[in-house]
Amino acid sequence: MSTLREITSESDFTSHLSSLAPSSLLVAFFHTPWAAPCTQMRTVLSTLAGAYPAATQESPSVSFVSINAEELPDISEEYDVTAVPFVVLLRDGKVLESISGSDAVKVRDAVERHAGATSAAGGAEGTKASIPPPLSAVPRDATADSHATATEAPVTNGTAAAAPQQQQTPEQAKEALFARLAELVKAAPVMLFMKGTPSVPQCGFSRQLVTILREHGVKYGFFNILADEDVRQGLKEFADWPTFPQLWVKGELVGGLDIVKEELAANPDFLKEFAVKPASSAAA
Repeated sequence: MSTLREITSESDFTSHLSSLAPSSLLVAFFHTPWAAPCTQMRTVLSTLAGAYPAATQESPSVSFVSINAEELPDISEEYDVTAVPFVVLLRDGKVLESISGSDAVKVRDAVERHAGATSAAGGAEGTKASIPPPLSAVPRDATADSHATATEAPVTNGTAAAAPQQQQTPEQAKEALFARLAELVKAAPVMLFMKGTPSVPQCGFSRQLVTILREHGVKYGFFNILADEDVRQGLKEFADWPTFPQLWVKGELVGGLDIVKEELAANPDFLKEFAVKPASSAAA
């Protein structure tokens, strides 16, 4: 049977890709160890993996791999990972489908759908019906944006609903979005909502704030607001703060670049408790 294999390096990922037959299906699960929704998705994918024969050059079937989105950012960027959990289905190096978020039903259906061709070749045709149901997961509203609630290199929630639902009223849609945002701002102890990603900021203010966090050695989650218009517009009202970037600490808004600079000027240890390494010296 197949298992969920942890990829430890770029070379490990490249080597694993080359070990698969062109017809094999590769299910790549991007995660961060501390994002709670990733734990549930890992269980779902581990269960699914056990229902398929392991994929090799000689026996095309389904291969499941797990990739730390923070530790291997080049692979994450190659597949446009803007949130975790994030699942990419590939065959012969080509992306078949990407699923951002913790919608277990949607992920399970996608794996079963794309595994059809390989299961016939690999003798797994009869396994689909025996796949245990995934962990209980509340599907997102059908009106929700398919980019998912998530923070990137670190972080969080689900995508579109697995089944059609009744049209929401504007009030219901807003309530659902605010509930989503309330979870999102707490997805990591320090959350940065920015334009672009830390490796490729899309505005100067975001770039400066990323630099400040790096100089202070801060471990943080981030969300590319350019990838999700609902979050981009909704967070302005939710936070009562009209611009980006926005820095949130323990679920509370700190503010933008100027406010963060002011906080650090008044209290240099403002972010010290979130540092994972000594801050860079001013002379460095």
